[in-house]
Amino acid sequence: MNATPWPGVAARPTLLSASYAAVREASVALTTPLTPEDCQLQSMPDASPTKWHLAHITWFFETFILERFEPGFRPFDPAYRVLFNSYYQGVGERYPRPRRGLVSRPTLADVKRYRTAVDARMQALIAARGDDAEIAPLVSLGLQHEQQHQELILTDIKHALAANPLAAAYAKRWPMAAVQPQPLRWFGHEGGLVELGHDPARDGAFCFDNETPRHAAFAAPFEIASRPATYGDFLAFIDDAGYARPELWLSMGWDWVQSDRRDAPMYWIRDGERWLNHTLQGTVEIDPHTPICHLSYFEADAFARWAGARLPTELEWEHAARALRSSTVGNFADRSAFHPLPQTAPVGDEPVQMFGDVWEWTQSAYLAYPGYRPLAGAVGEYNGKFMCNQFVLRGGSCATPAGHVRASYRNFFPPDAQWQFSGVRLARDA
Repeated sequence: MNATPWPGVAARPTLLSASYAAVREASVALTTPLTPEDCQLQSMPDASPTKWHLAHITWFFETFILERFEPGFRPFDPAYRVLFNSYYQGVGERYPRPRRGLVSRPTLADVKRYRTAVDARMQALIAARGDDAEIAPLVSLGLQHEQQHQELILTDIKHALAANPLAAAYAKRWPMAAVQPQPLRWFGHEGGLVELGHDPARDGAFCFDNETPRHAAFAAPFEIASRPATYGDFLAFIDDAGYARPELWLSMGWDWVQSDRRDAPMYWIRDGERWLNHTLQGTVEIDPHTPICHLSYFEADAFARWAGARLPTELEWEHAARALRSSTVGNFADRSAFHPLPQTAPVGDEPVQMFGDVWEWTQSAYLAYPGYRPLAGAVGEYNGKFMCNQFVLRGGSCATPAGHVRASYRNFFPPDAQWQFSGVRLARDA
């Protein structure tokens, strides 16, 4: 595998060692509310068991760093190379994703021993060669990769616990409080030729390859909503027969609605005249002032059409985000709410909640930027191979680790995906 040019969070071994320990400990901490049986669950093919996530992110460090740089390397268990490979075809065989929940052995205790052993070996390597121009960027990439899986641990276990007839909760502290509703406002942008993509001076040293190269692109004048759409906004769409009006839906979206006779977003439960919502805090009544989440692209697009607006392009979203006075501050996983929170302060002269709370769908297909080239070797499979039939989301969510996202960060999912904390912010032509 060739060296990767990804910049690292630190080249000094002591800082890299501390970053490594903190991120690895955060992953294990997410399992504290879970039983070993919870960690074994796989509720659908798109989700993975918590145990698998813990093993896979350890596999990443063992396979891409220890195997290459550790003197006298020997695998912890040769079988793990296949069991915990996700989609890296250049590495070798992979165990089928839909069957990960059937891997009852190794046990959760075995996986934790695997993590402990790899961590000790990684820390020894960092102490000896943490300033290496090849090793440090790979460790940095591995830590960012692990933070992505921390978010997946939360989204995947939410889906698994929702299937439990006991309405099991991951946490038991409901964060909601009474708030004044925030009316929707619009903020205009003149557009023109703007810069898109990772800016080290503003976004920090690290980025994924799909955020590059930074380039100029044209944006027509546009307006963007002051806040994400709320449960109350979306309830009005439902009450106006939004799921029964084909003129609001893309053709594929209408087929998707009809295929399962959908009439509400994922996790909504009708209880007489009211709607309940399964959350990581358990099943609760929906709060109309909270940002709506778990929308597919199809639902976000239909809602925008119903509202007389549209989804922003990723260029518009990034341009608006960079105009904010504040940095990427928001309701991220470190708040431990694990659910979007309502806006409590009045909206001033710029949009709110662009970071955290919910990933915001854009109308932009997930494609390569002009001049993009995937990296050589297996690590080059990280992003570029998925640039087909996906749409870009921006901003992070309540399940995203704090400090993980930036204005240039590009998340991506297929249009029917719902189990992520995905929401919508409206845009319109000026």
